[in-house]
Amino acid sequence: MEESIKFDIKEVKTDLLRAINECSQRGLLHTTKWLAELSYSLKDVKLNIHDTTVDLYLSETSEEEDTYILAKTYFDLKEYDRAAYFTEQCKTSKVRFLHLYSRYLSGEKKKIDDMTVVPPDPLKNESLRLLCADLRKDHLANKLDGFSLYLFGVTLKKLQLTREAMDVLVDATHKQPMHWGSWLELASLITDREKLENLCLPNHWMKHFFMAHMYLELQLIDEGLALYYELQSMGFAKNGYVLAQTAMTVNYRRDVDNAIETFKRIIKADPYCLDNMDTYSNILYVKEMKVELAYLAHRATEIDKYRLETCCIVGNYYSLRGDHQKASMYFHRALKLNPQYLSAWTLLGHEFMEMRNTNGAIHSYRQAIEVNKRDYRAWYGLGQTYEILKMPFYALYYYKQAQLLRPHDSRMVQALGEAYEKQNKIQDALKCYYKACNVGDIEGMALLKLAT
Repeated sequence: MEESIKFDIKEVKTDLLRAINECSQRGLLHTTKWLAELSYSLKDVKLNIHDTTVDLYLSETSEEEDTYILAKTYFDLKEYDRAAYFTEQCKTSKVRFLHLYSRYLSGEKKKIDDMTVVPPDPLKNESLRLLCADLRKDHLANKLDGFSLYLFGVTLKKLQLTREAMDVLVDATHKQPMHWGSWLELASLITDREKLENLCLPNHWMKHFFMAHMYLELQLIDEGLALYYELQSMGFAKNGYVLAQTAMTVNYRRDVDNAIETFKRIIKADPYCLDNMDTYSNILYVKEMKVELAYLAHRATEIDKYRLETCCIVGNYYSLRGDHQKASMYFHRALKLNPQYLSAWTLLGHEFMEMRNTNGAIHSYRQAIEVNKRDYRAWYGLGQTYEILKMPFYALYYYKQAQLLRPHDSRMVQALGEAYEKQNKIQDALKCYYKACNVGDIEGMALLKLAT
């Protein structure tokens, strides 16, 4: 369990303002937005003007500033090759990062433009390998700042050099703890509590956000909820991200009504927000709240019909109506926008299952696991698919993985019990049914199984 949170709220506000400026200059748009929303939550915290003006809004002034301004305009217009070309000879850390990041995003953009149904093999991506080689050279010469270390970690991760990627990303959090992107990339590599506890993390207030995120990812629900409530009490009670994470956490505890109310609070405070609304649509889908889901889909389409979240919400809407063909079309559209979008792969697998397309389902669930090995829904979906295909040994393996990720979810335990029962492993099946009863028996079937 994390120690109690203690930090100076004025220092937090100053850190946020400084980091917003630094991340914005480097084109790290998602982290800039995330930090800005945290800062807005602290709008009532008043700072002395001298605390914020020393180095906050003044960018690095150097002879490369004119080149930086030109390249940044190209970058903002997504002309990444032009931005990379004009900054090729630049040496200052800010402009060097813009050069490297432009090269990375250029490769990613071309990969998506050329993508067919199956994502390309990153190990055969020559531009990514060249970028990684240049970053490694700078790393060995100790020339990488926290932002460039993040980019190096991302390329290593994509090239499946996981151990090295983890070490580099930990270094990135030490050198630039305010860059949330480094924390998120690191989080994707942590598969269990032991790995989490063995990390040497910086003693910085941002670590609390990371630990809360990791507790949720690793299904350590009580620890995660306690930490999110503590973050709310420290000044972030109105922050949309913290509230959404809290909603997801209480939803995992099966307090669905509380989760829905929390999402309603987010929408009331920020009616044009689409962040995490795909998760909200999943909850409405499971609860079969057709009217609410229809309203959410209509609202999301009016705000931005081409956002990932909108595609997912509309896909869920059509799925709940039983139009699985249209639902799968929207999930495909989301994946065209971002092939790493976990929810869309999992939900697409569900749609293929509904359409009795087991090959499509297996492919989709496997892609979801490639994106995030902790996605219990994909493991569970594979178990169901192989059960339909009458391949019980495969089904048993995948149900085991799902149950390991969600040990206190009676549905996972019961599915595992049924898989044992089909292989005449009666004692193992009974143990599972007893455990399902002990952890809640959501569907009320485990007790019936024990009785028969």
